[in-house]
Amino acid sequence: MAWETSGWQTAESDSVNSVLVQESKRAFMTRVHGWMFAGLLLTGVIAMMTMSNEALLRTVLEWRLGLVLAQLGAVLALSFLASRMSGPVAAALFLGYSALTGLTLSVLLYRYTAGSIAQAFFLTAGVYGAMALFGTITKKDLSAWGTFLFMGLIGVLLAGVVNIFMQSNMMAFVISCASVVVFAGLTAYHTQKLREMHANTGYSSAATVSIVAALTLYLDFINLFIAILRLVGRRR
Repeated sequence: MAWETSGWQTAESDSVNSVLVQESKRAFMTRVHGWMFAGLLLTGVIAMMTMSNEALLRTVLEWRLGLVLAQLGAVLALSFLASRMSGPVAAALFLGYSALTGLTLSVLLYRYTAGSIAQAFFLTAGVYGAMALFGTITKKDLSAWGTFLFMGLIGVLLAGVVNIFMQSNMMAFVISCASVVVFAGLTAYHTQKLREMHANTGYSSAATVSIVAALTLYLDFINLFIAILRLVGRRR
């Protein structure tokens, strides 16, 4: 009958659309993590090169404030002006930010042994992978995490500023522990929300969308790594 045929065609169409949506989400997150890993690789290479060159390391120390301000400018540009940028410009900004992070991060890494840096990296990769997987497969809406994690992030930043003057080892330990919790939680939260963002843009495949999403997860990874390094790292 006509209604039976129509119902079957509608069900088949819904099934096809569902498959296409899932494929689009997987492709989007693959692109996002591709850009993220490219940024991390560039950051690591630049950091290692800077650490092995004392003259360059001294230059970074001298111009560190300017480099940090340049990083901040790149993040703000990608966050608020991405919709006006072409893919190549967004990619250049993201890779430039990753390179600047490598320069500034080298100052921190220089304080620790190579073995403890490697240990912190693999621990970070494990925590990040577990939380990203959780954010991907969970059916629970993580929106409620957002306010809690944002408040935790503000608390960590304020405590860090206070500890610049207090120089308390115990407070530094507590801040690092809190940072691990906050950025691990943000990894899961952002992974879920980025997939929703992709849906809200009509499953856009624009490079700028992927790059801005990659920046979000890149920042989660880098900050998680720094927190774990401060907890488990051994000084030179």
